[in-house]
Amino acid sequence: MSNDDEASTASGTPENRLRKELPEEIRATAPAPKVPEEKEAGGEPTLTGRQRLVKGLWPPRVSRAQLIVALLLFGLGFGLAVQVASNSDSGSALRGARQEDLVRILDELDSRTQRLEDEKQGLEDQRTELENSSDQAEEARKQTVEREKQLGILAGTVAAQGPGITLTINDSKGTVEADMLLDAIQELRAAGAEAIQVNGVRVVASTYLTDSDKGVSVDGNKITQPYRFKVIGKSQDLEPALNIPGGVVQTLEKEQATVTVEPSTKIVVDALRPAKQPDYARSSQ
Repeated sequence: MSNDDEASTASGTPENRLRKELPEEIRATAPAPKVPEEKEAGGEPTLTGRQRLVKGLWPPRVSRAQLIVALLLFGLGFGLAVQVASNSDSGSALRGARQEDLVRILDELDSRTQRLEDEKQGLEDQRTELENSSDQAEEARKQTVEREKQLGILAGTVAAQGPGITLTINDSKGTVEADMLLDAIQELRAAGAEAIQVNGVRVVASTYLTDSDKGVSVDGNKITQPYRFKVIGKSQDLEPALNIPGGVVQTLEKEQATVTVEPSTKIVVDALRPAKQPDYARSSQ
Protein backbone atom coordinates (compact mmCIF):
# COMPACT_ATOMS: atom_id res chain seq x y z
CA MET A 1 0.00 0.00 0.00
CA SER A 2 1.36 3.45 -0.86
CA ASN A 3 1.90 6.31 1.50
CA ASP A 4 -0.99 8.23 -0.02
CA ASP A 5 -3.34 5.36 0.59
CA GLU A 6 -2.22 5.05 4.18
CA ALA A 7 -2.81 8.76 4.73
CA SER A 8 -6.22 8.54 3.17
CA THR A 9 -7.16 5.58 5.32
CA ALA A 10 -5.92 7.20 8.47
CA SER A 11 -7.71 10.38 7.82
CA GLY A 12 -11.04 8.71 6.98
CA THR A 13 -13.56 10.11 4.56
CA PRO A 14 -13.33 13.62 3.12
CA GLU A 15 -16.17 14.63 5.46
CA ASN A 16 -14.17 13.54 8.45
CA ARG A 17 -11.12 15.40 7.24
CA LEU A 18 -13.26 18.50 6.76
CA ARG A 19 -14.61 18.25 10.32
CA LYS A 20 -11.09 18.04 11.61
CA GLU A 21 -10.06 21.14 9.70
CA LEU A 22 -13.10 23.18 11.03
CA PRO A 23 -12.81 25.04 14.26
CA GLU A 24 -13.93 23.22 17.39
CA GLU A 25 -17.04 25.44 17.92
CA ILE A 26 -18.38 24.65 14.45
CA ARG A 27 -17.63 21.00 14.74
CA ALA A 28 -19.72 20.80 17.92
CA THR A 29 -22.85 22.10 16.14
CA ALA A 30 -22.43 20.18 12.89
CA PRO A 31 -24.56 17.03 12.42
CA ALA A 32 -22.92 13.69 12.93
CA PRO A 33 -22.12 11.75 9.84
CA LYS A 34 -24.64 9.11 8.81
CA VAL A 35 -23.56 5.59 9.41
CA PRO A 36 -24.54 3.42 6.52
CA GLU A 37 -27.11 0.76 7.45
CA GLU A 38 -25.92 -2.77 7.50
CA LYS A 39 -27.58 -5.01 5.05
CA GLU A 40 -28.62 -8.57 5.51
CA ALA A 41 -27.36 -11.31 3.32
CA GLY A 42 -30.41 -10.94 1.07
CA GLY A 43 -29.76 -7.25 0.44
CA GLU A 44 -32.50 -5.94 2.80
CA PRO A 45 -31.51 -3.40 5.43
CA THR A 46 -31.46 -4.60 9.06
CA LEU A 47 -34.31 -2.98 11.16
CA THR A 48 -33.93 -1.81 14.70
CA GLY A 49 -36.19 -3.06 17.54
CA ARG A 50 -38.37 0.07 17.47
CA GLN A 51 -38.78 -0.14 13.70
CA ARG A 52 -39.82 -3.77 13.91
CA LEU A 53 -42.37 -2.89 16.67
CA VAL A 54 -43.85 -0.07 14.59
CA LYS A 55 -43.97 -2.28 11.52
CA GLY A 56 -45.81 -5.00 13.50
CA LEU A 57 -48.43 -2.61 14.89
CA TRP A 58 -49.14 -0.53 11.80
CA PRO A 59 -51.07 -0.92 9.67
CA PRO A 60 -53.29 -2.75 12.21
CA ARG A 61 -54.55 -6.22 11.31
CA VAL A 62 -58.11 -6.47 12.76
CA SER A 63 -60.21 -9.61 12.36
CA ARG A 64 -64.01 -9.62 12.08
CA ALA A 65 -64.48 -11.08 15.58
CA GLN A 66 -62.23 -8.42 17.10
CA LEU A 67 -64.18 -5.72 15.31
CA ILE A 68 -67.51 -7.06 16.65
CA VAL A 69 -66.15 -7.26 20.20
CA ALA A 70 -64.84 -3.70 19.90
CA LEU A 71 -68.26 -2.46 18.74
CA LEU A 72 -70.01 -4.26 21.59
CA LEU A 73 -67.62 -2.82 24.14
CA PHE A 74 -68.12 0.61 22.67
CA GLY A 75 -71.92 0.28 22.87
CA LEU A 76 -71.73 -0.97 26.45
CA GLY A 77 -69.52 1.89 27.47
CA PHE A 78 -71.76 4.39 25.74
CA GLY A 79 -74.85 3.01 27.50
CA LEU A 80 -73.17 3.16 30.89
CA ALA A 81 -72.08 6.70 30.23
CA VAL A 82 -75.63 7.72 29.27
CA GLN A 83 -77.08 6.05 32.38
CA VAL A 84 -74.56 7.68 34.66
CA ALA A 85 -75.26 11.03 33.03
CA SER A 86 -79.03 10.53 33.42
CA ASN A 87 -78.73 9.60 37.09
CA SER A 88 -76.42 12.52 37.62
CA ASP A 89 -78.90 14.87 35.95
CA SER A 90 -81.80 13.49 38.04
CA GLY A 91 -79.83 13.75 41.25
CA SER A 92 -78.64 17.23 40.42
CA ALA A 93 -82.23 18.24 39.59
CA LEU A 94 -83.44 17.03 43.00
CA ARG A 95 -80.52 18.66 44.75
CA GLY A 96 -81.37 21.94 43.10
CA ALA A 97 -85.13 21.74 43.85
CA ARG A 98 -86.76 23.86 46.50
CA GLN A 99 -88.13 22.44 49.72
CA GLU A 100 -91.73 22.99 48.55
CA ASP A 101 -91.03 21.04 45.36
CA LEU A 102 -89.46 18.19 47.29
CA VAL A 103 -92.49 18.03 49.60
CA ARG A 104 -94.84 18.00 46.59
CA ILE A 105 -92.85 15.21 44.91
CA LEU A 106 -92.91 13.19 48.14
CA ASP A 107 -96.68 13.67 48.45
CA GLU A 108 -97.17 12.50 44.85
CA LEU A 109 -95.09 9.41 45.53
CA ASP A 110 -97.12 8.68 48.66
CA SER A 111 -100.38 9.10 46.73
CA ARG A 112 -99.18 6.83 43.95
CA THR A 113 -98.09 4.23 46.48
CA GLN A 114 -101.49 4.38 48.17
CA ARG A 115 -103.29 3.97 44.83
CA LEU A 116 -101.16 0.94 44.03
CA GLU A 117 -101.91 -0.53 47.44
CA ASP A 118 -105.64 0.03 46.90
CA GLU A 119 -105.47 -1.64 43.49
CA LYS A 120 -103.58 -4.57 45.00
CA GLN A 121 -106.17 -4.95 47.76
CA GLY A 122 -108.99 -4.77 45.22
CA LEU A 123 -107.40 -7.51 43.11
CA GLU A 124 -106.91 -9.69 46.17
CA ASP A 125 -110.56 -9.19 47.14
CA GLN A 126 -111.65 -10.18 43.63
CA ARG A 127 -109.48 -13.29 43.79
CA THR A 128 -110.98 -14.23 47.17
CA GLU A 129 -114.49 -13.65 45.85
CA LEU A 130 -113.81 -15.81 42.81
CA GLU A 131 -112.39 -18.57 44.99
CA ASN A 132 -115.40 -18.41 47.30
CA SER A 133 -117.84 -18.40 44.38
CA SER A 134 -116.00 -21.37 42.91
CA ASP A 135 -116.24 -23.21 46.21
CA GLN A 136 -119.93 -22.30 46.49
CA ALA A 137 -120.54 -23.50 42.95
CA GLU A 138 -118.77 -26.79 43.70
CA GLU A 139 -120.78 -27.24 46.88
CA ALA A 140 -124.01 -26.44 45.04
CA ARG A 141 -123.09 -28.97 42.37
CA LYS A 142 -122.45 -31.64 45.00
CA GLN A 143 -125.75 -30.86 46.70
CA THR A 144 -127.54 -31.02 43.35
CA VAL A 145 -126.05 -34.42 42.57
CA GLU A 146 -126.95 -35.72 46.02
CA ARG A 147 -130.48 -34.33 45.74
CA GLU A 148 -130.83 -35.92 42.32
CA LYS A 149 -129.87 -39.29 43.78
CA GLN A 150 -132.38 -38.91 46.59
CA LEU A 151 -135.15 -37.99 44.21
CA GLY A 152 -134.11 -40.87 41.96
CA ILE A 153 -134.48 -43.29 44.86
CA LEU A 154 -137.95 -41.98 45.65
CA ALA A 155 -138.93 -42.06 41.99
CA GLY A 156 -137.51 -45.57 41.54
CA THR A 157 -135.10 -44.56 38.77
CA VAL A 158 -131.96 -45.21 40.86
CA ALA A 159 -130.92 -48.42 42.61
CA ALA A 160 -130.53 -48.24 46.39
CA GLN A 161 -129.04 -50.24 49.22
CA GLY A 162 -129.03 -50.02 52.97
CA PRO A 163 -130.28 -51.70 56.14
CA GLY A 164 -133.83 -53.00 56.28
CA ILE A 165 -135.96 -56.15 56.25
CA THR A 166 -137.17 -58.87 53.93
CA LEU A 167 -140.86 -59.72 54.23
CA THR A 168 -141.85 -63.07 52.71
CA ILE A 169 -145.51 -64.19 52.34
CA ASN A 170 -146.28 -67.77 51.31
CA ASP A 171 -149.87 -68.13 50.12
CA SER A 172 -150.37 -71.82 49.42
CA LYS A 173 -154.18 -71.51 49.70
CA GLY A 174 -154.40 -68.56 47.28
CA THR A 175 -156.35 -66.48 49.75
CA VAL A 176 -154.11 -63.42 49.84
CA GLU A 177 -155.59 -60.58 47.83
CA ALA A 178 -154.23 -57.30 46.46
CA ASP A 179 -155.70 -55.15 49.24
CA MET A 180 -153.78 -57.17 51.86
CA LEU A 181 -150.50 -56.55 50.09
CA LEU A 182 -151.40 -52.89 49.69
CA ASP A 183 -152.00 -52.67 53.47
CA ALA A 184 -148.52 -54.10 54.01
CA ILE A 185 -146.98 -51.47 51.70
CA GLN A 186 -148.80 -48.63 53.43
CA GLU A 187 -147.82 -49.91 56.87
CA LEU A 188 -144.17 -50.09 55.80
CA ARG A 189 -144.26 -46.54 54.39
CA ALA A 190 -145.80 -45.24 57.61
CA ALA A 191 -142.97 -46.89 59.56
CA GLY A 192 -140.31 -45.06 57.50
CA ALA A 193 -139.57 -47.34 54.54
CA GLU A 194 -137.51 -45.44 51.96
CA ALA A 195 -137.42 -47.99 49.13
CA ILE A 196 -139.63 -51.03 48.48
CA GLN A 197 -139.44 -53.76 45.89
CA VAL A 198 -142.02 -56.55 45.48
CA ASN A 199 -141.02 -59.59 43.38
CA GLY A 200 -138.84 -57.52 41.05
CA VAL A 201 -141.27 -54.58 40.75
CA ARG A 202 -140.26 -51.21 42.22
CA VAL A 203 -142.90 -49.62 44.40
CA VAL A 204 -143.29 -45.86 43.95
CA ALA A 205 -145.85 -43.21 44.88
CA SER A 206 -148.09 -44.04 41.95
CA THR A 207 -147.98 -47.83 42.45
CA TYR A 208 -151.31 -49.66 42.39
CA LEU A 209 -152.19 -53.33 43.03
CA THR A 210 -154.99 -55.39 41.48
CA ASP A 211 -156.17 -58.98 41.76
CA SER A 212 -155.49 -61.29 38.82
CA ASP A 213 -155.89 -64.96 38.06
CA LYS A 214 -154.06 -66.91 40.77
CA GLY A 215 -152.07 -63.92 41.86
CA VAL A 216 -151.73 -60.18 42.16
CA SER A 217 -150.65 -57.51 39.67
CA VAL A 218 -148.39 -54.62 40.70
CA ASP A 219 -148.58 -51.69 38.28
CA GLY A 220 -149.85 -54.13 35.65
CA ASN A 221 -147.04 -56.65 36.29
CA LYS A 222 -148.40 -60.00 37.48
CA ILE A 223 -146.59 -61.53 40.45
CA THR A 224 -147.14 -64.91 42.10
CA GLN A 225 -146.48 -66.27 45.56
CA PRO A 226 -144.33 -66.34 47.47
CA TYR A 227 -144.59 -62.58 47.69
CA ARG A 228 -141.18 -61.16 48.71
CA PHE A 229 -140.85 -57.57 49.90
CA LYS A 230 -137.38 -55.99 50.03
CA VAL A 231 -137.60 -52.91 52.22
CA ILE A 232 -134.89 -50.35 53.05
CA GLY A 233 -135.34 -48.51 56.32
CA LYS A 234 -134.76 -48.79 60.05
CA SER A 235 -135.47 -52.41 60.86
CA GLN A 236 -136.22 -51.57 64.53
CA ASP A 237 -139.22 -49.56 63.29
CA LEU A 238 -140.30 -51.68 60.32
CA GLU A 239 -140.57 -55.07 62.05
CA PRO A 240 -142.70 -53.91 65.02
CA ALA A 241 -145.02 -52.03 62.65
CA LEU A 242 -145.87 -55.30 60.88
CA ASN A 243 -146.36 -57.27 64.12
CA ILE A 244 -148.71 -54.90 65.96
CA PRO A 245 -151.90 -56.55 67.22
CA GLY A 246 -154.45 -56.68 64.42
CA GLY A 247 -151.77 -55.61 61.97
CA VAL A 248 -150.46 -57.02 58.71
CA VAL A 249 -148.95 -60.26 60.06
CA GLN A 250 -152.04 -61.27 62.04
CA THR A 251 -154.34 -60.48 59.14
CA LEU A 252 -152.32 -62.63 56.71
CA GLU A 253 -152.04 -65.49 59.20
CA LYS A 254 -155.83 -65.51 59.53
CA GLU A 255 -155.89 -66.21 55.79
CA GLN A 256 -153.62 -69.21 56.46
CA ALA A 257 -150.61 -67.50 54.90
CA THR A 258 -147.13 -67.93 56.31
CA VAL A 259 -145.31 -64.67 57.09
CA THR A 260 -141.61 -64.26 57.91
CA VAL A 261 -139.70 -61.05 58.66
CA GLU A 262 -135.88 -61.09 58.41
CA PRO A 263 -133.85 -57.99 59.43
CA SER A 264 -130.62 -57.36 57.51
CA THR A 265 -127.82 -54.81 57.51
CA LYS A 266 -127.78 -54.71 53.71
CA ILE A 267 -130.85 -54.80 51.50
CA VAL A 268 -130.41 -54.17 47.78
CA VAL A 269 -133.32 -52.66 45.86
CA ASP A 270 -132.26 -52.76 42.21
CA ALA A 271 -135.57 -52.87 40.35
CA LEU A 272 -135.88 -49.63 38.36
CA ARG A 273 -138.71 -47.64 36.91
CA PRO A 274 -138.30 -45.64 33.70
CA ALA A 275 -138.15 -41.89 34.20
CA LYS A 276 -141.42 -40.38 33.11
CA GLN A 277 -141.63 -36.87 31.72
CA PRO A 278 -144.73 -35.07 33.00
CA ASP A 279 -147.12 -33.91 30.32
CA TYR A 280 -148.26 -30.67 31.95
CA ALA A 281 -146.33 -29.97 35.14
CA ARG A 282 -143.32 -27.70 34.78
CA SER A 283 -140.82 -26.35 37.30
CA SER A 284 -141.69 -22.93 38.73
CA GLN A 285 -138.04 -22.03 39.41
